Amino acid sequence: MNYCTLCGATVALRIPEGDDRERFVCTACDVVHYVNPRVIVGCVPVYEGRILLCKRAIEPRLGYWTLPAGFMENGETTVQGAARETWEEARARVTELELYRVFDVPHINQVYMFYRCNVVDGEFGVGPESTDSGFYRQEDIPWGEIAFPVVQETLQEFFADSASGHFPVRVSAIERRRPPG
Repeated sequence: MNYCTLCGATVALRIPEGDDRERFVCTACDVVHYVNPRVIVGCVPVYEGRILLCKRAIEPRLGYWTLPAGFMENGETTVQGAARETWEEARARVTELELYRVFDVPHINQVYMFYRCNVVDGEFGVGPESTDSGFYRQEDIPWGEIAFPVVQETLQEFFADSASGHFPVRVSAIERRRPPG
């Protein structure tokens, strides 16, 4: 950040009074500009025991499979955002959204929230951010072509939980992976 969004003056990184970390502070009007993690919301959309996946038409991970998810927008709840992303990416309407999985990814300043849900009438399509979409049973998922570790882990946990019929809400962190050596 270079300029204050309130008055247009330059900003400087400094620790504001009463704070404990550097923030962007306007050099003219002293407004503190907070930079906070981005929230990614999505769904684990289910119909007749199968999961709806989308093949990405955009970077990152173009051409890989994912659960429908994306950045939460201002003015919406996490549930609304997850349902909107599922419509945008897979043209599926969803109901009965229940929080299922939360991932903190501090090294990239992101939080992921996935909701289990049902797909209305099993109807889906392809949205502008996808090249393909479809329902998959566990044995048919293209496991080697899953876009992100959070999606892989969520899918694996979902199928394990499906076997027991118990779907606990899990919260965990994905720390930066360090190269070996």
